[in-house]
Amino acid sequence: MSVFVAVDQIDKVFPLTGGGEYIALKGIDLQIKKGEFVSLIGHSGCGKSTLLNMIAGLDLPTDGIVTLEGQKIKEPGPDRMVIFQNYSLLPWLSVRQNIALAVDEVMGNSSKSERKSVVEEHINLVGLSHAKDKLPGQLSGGMKQRVAIARALAIRPKLLLLDEPFGALDALTRGNLQEQLMQICEQYRITSVMVTHDVDEAVLLSDRIVMLTNGPSSKIGGILEVDIPRPRKRMEVVNHPSYYSLRSEIIYFLNQQKRIKKVRAKKIAVVARHGLEKVNLDLGFVPLTACAPVAVAQEKGFFTKHGLDEVSLVRETSWRGIVDGIEGGYLDAAQMPAGMPTWLTTGGNQNRPLPTVTALTMTRNGNGITLAQKFYEQGVITAAQYKQKLLALDGEKHTLGMVHPSSMHNILLRYWLAAGGIDPDRDVELKTIPPAQMVADLKANTIDGYCVGEPWNLRAAMEGHGFTVATDMEIWQGHPGKVLGVREDWANRYPNTHVALVKALLEAGRYCADTKNHQEIREILASRNYLATKEEYIQLGEPSNYSCNLNEHVEYAHHMFFGDGLNRPSRTEHLWMMTQMARWGHIPFPRNWVEILERVCRVGTFSTASRELELGDLKYRRSPIQLFDGVAFDAEDPIGYLNHLGIERNFTIAEVHLNSPTSVAA
Repeated sequence: MSVFVAVDQIDKVFPLTGGGEYIALKGIDLQIKKGEFVSLIGHSGCGKSTLLNMIAGLDLPTDGIVTLEGQKIKEPGPDRMVIFQNYSLLPWLSVRQNIALAVDEVMGNSSKSERKSVVEEHINLVGLSHAKDKLPGQLSGGMKQRVAIARALAIRPKLLLLDEPFGALDALTRGNLQEQLMQICEQYRITSVMVTHDVDEAVLLSDRIVMLTNGPSSKIGGILEVDIPRPRKRMEVVNHPSYYSLRSEIIYFLNQQKRIKKVRAKKIAVVARHGLEKVNLDLGFVPLTACAPVAVAQEKGFFTKHGLDEVSLVRETSWRGIVDGIEGGYLDAAQMPAGMPTWLTTGGNQNRPLPTVTALTMTRNGNGITLAQKFYEQGVITAAQYKQKLLALDGEKHTLGMVHPSSMHNILLRYWLAAGGIDPDRDVELKTIPPAQMVADLKANTIDGYCVGEPWNLRAAMEGHGFTVATDMEIWQGHPGKVLGVREDWANRYPNTHVALVKALLEAGRYCADTKNHQEIREILASRNYLATKEEYIQLGEPSNYSCNLNEHVEYAHHMFFGDGLNRPSRTEHLWMMTQMARWGHIPFPRNWVEILERVCRVGTFSTASRELELGDLKYRRSPIQLFDGVAFDAEDPIGYLNHLGIERNFTIAEVHLNSPTSVAA
């Protein structure tokens, strides 16, 4: 389908009183197809209405052009009708006369009877035949908006533009008008662009949703394709599998934009003190038992002890929030899944390489694979038995949850499935779900199970919704779980601060490893600032009957926080994770993998921190990586290793081009 409306790299700049200028929109590029319904959504001040006005011809771009069917839009015209929130009806004219005014102006060459027929047709179209002789003052808000819609459609425009048309209406009236508008647009194949603040309205009405970032210099932050088939019914659309994921995507985007706005407003200067380049940090974490070192470093004063006077902990609900915070620069550092620094560096995030480093492995182990209780009752306690169950239920959709493509949860779950003969992309569907949502989805029977960190495996078992079919102690005992991650340019700009941060978290890890402190740590983690859950769901190393409730013994997935061979970043381990992410097509396998590993693993920073803490006796264990299936990893030939794996995607090998490391700040 050819492009109907083209917005080609437009900028919009407004002069300010007293000099200067305000850049409202920057580099907006959008193509709209004939018959498509597109919504523009974003926070107030992001330029939604400004963009709509330029498509209407009510305003002109400072740079770039807008075209309709290949013709440049220079001024308003009857081929583009705008419906505003405030109806814009003439109060002394009746319903019929308000519509006729537009029809007579545009269709002056038609006969009087033809024009009258058009007016009557559109009055009937919006269900106002009983009120056609009433004045606007005698109509409800919903009826006035129907008049505005009828007036706009009566002149048969090529493009319908709606600026929050239902924003002032009550919920019932708004819902009825939304359905009426959908029917009209589908019946007459009308191309429409709508500005809205209503997330549900956008999902219901749209073929695509354009999300705009905050101003100034707003740009398109993302475009969502709405794959819900038409015709749509307002009360039925919520049952479509994509509805809540689309809704969540928009809400996540809007919340992130709100956070960025707050960060911009704060404008906190870098504070240097104690020989550190920066002592005021924003540190991101996700509420899991594995965040214990972060929580302990804050609550027990280890950050302050090492000169980091102003550390604000930012609680993210998902790992995607961590990615956006690091990429956007509003997090200085973050707890990350072990594979995330490599994933970011190699362009896993929308094919945009972002050099990211880790100088500390914060935790090992702590993950498990949970299946719904019904499988345990059916005797499914291995991957092979789960495969037989999938074969017996051929054609039925089976979904498993994981938390992020770069996480060990995703990597270990895929490895466990593939070793059992299950293709993780074809035999089942893997879905990214925030950790805290896992149990709710399992309870709702929308997923078969998941791989996640504690306490969510233990909680599912204790509440009777699932059981731990395998822990990471079985799959790969001692694997890296969570790491400290920072951008490479940040690490180079603040090297002393980076060392201090590693020292604080390393000392916190040592505190977490001491069993005498476990009850105190449970109390800290259970609080609202961290996991906001019951203490009994939090286990730091003790065996649990709930997790080991199978006929065959399952070793409990306890966390390891500190000790020989535990905290030093390992290039071999990161190489193995790199092969697994390439195996499933999440990243290309980098031809320059040696360079990538040297830049990702900041061994020197860890060694400096360890030495300054007088932990020189911490040994680095070198042992081969071998998982439960007995397949050994050859770190000298990672591509050969990949080629010998049974189930895989057609992985690619490519040079990953990185910016040169910035020089260390003086």
